[in-house]
Amino acid sequence: MGTLPIYTWRLAPDGLATRRQLRAAGLRPGGQDVAAQVERPRYRRGPLVAFLYRIELARPVRPMTSAKAAALAKANTARRTCPECRRDAGYVIPASLGMCVPCAYPEGVTP
Repeated sequence: MGTLPIYTWRLAPDGLATRRQLRAAGLRPGGQDVAAQVERPRYRRGPLVAFLYRIELARPVRPMTSAKAAALAKANTARRTCPECRRDAGYVIPASLGMCVPCAYPEGVTP
């Protein structure tokens, strides 16, 4: 495999899109290889890089099945359940705390 063509930010040719652009159009890469990359310059760090895929080879996004929706709902519920008090916190438990805020700071004192 040769090197990928590299384009400057906003100067990629028509017919190529990033994953996000494909998703916004209801498409997915569908197993195709990366066709090119686009670089956005940043100061003090290396450039931001996004891979580009051919739009004509993209496939439609698979529809959400009831089993996938149920699995996703179960996973999100698990992320909201505090392991200490076993209550639904109403938000995703921060990984830095490992428990809901009332359990992490019982006297209401925050660091």
